[in-house]
Amino acid sequence: MPSLTVDLSGQTALVTGASQGIGKAIALSLAASGAKVACLARNAEKLASTVDEIKQAGGEAIVIAADATDSEAAQAAVDKVVEEWGQLDILVNNAGITRDTLLPRMSDEDWDAVMATNLRSVFLYTRAGAGAMMRAKKGRIINISSVSGLMGNPGQANYSASKAGIIGFTQTVARELGSKRRQITVNAICPGFIASDMTEALGPALEQMVKEKIPLGRLGEADEIAQSVLYLASDAGSYITGQVLVVDGGLTA
Repeated sequence: MPSLTVDLSGQTALVTGASQGIGKAIALSLAASGAKVACLARNAEKLASTVDEIKQAGGEAIVIAADATDSEAAQAAVDKVVEEWGQLDILVNNAGITRDTLLPRMSDEDWDAVMATNLRSVFLYTRAGAGAMMRAKKGRIINISSVSGLMGNPGQANYSASKAGIIGFTQTVARELGSKRRQITVNAICPGFIASDMTEALGPALEQMVKEKIPLGRLGEADEIAQSVLYLASDAGSYITGQVLVVDGGLTA
């Protein structure tokens, strides 16, 4: 797939949920564009694979193994990036989980776990990252939401609520952090159905049904979400803030 040509040399990034899927693709794309990337997730072994791939391609990256829902860990992660590289320029809040079931069967734990990982983590890392960006008077915050936060999806009341929450959070924080002095942009990306282990588990019949609902007739690729992140992180996205970029092949059109 052709890659967007963006020069992020001299910039640093922190990506949550960087051990696999969309998060890994984002970390690799940022690094390929010249950014130094801190890769954060719970699984240190999978993170090491992401970081090794970046280093083998000539990039610079570090592993931060942490629980994205932990407040102290969020501040420590941002502090580590600033200590290591002097600044934090780009924050991508991507960490997310699903605990799918219909509402009558959804447990308190199903609800709380998804809200904590998907929404609380965005609050924690944005709060921590905003402090460093405000001191530097610049920054890009990019939150990964979902089309489920725009139109809902049966069996995903918790997931849809968390992703809708990210959109409202993004639009509010964009107003709070945007000013002539600060130049901090805050945006959200809403992926549609992206090819992954989860979509493979649907089986051929269900996957075909999903594709038939998408005007472009196919699932998206993680790299296509990563390209959208690059655009918003680049100079080309400097006048875009408080916006929701939907990348779904026309599903919600």
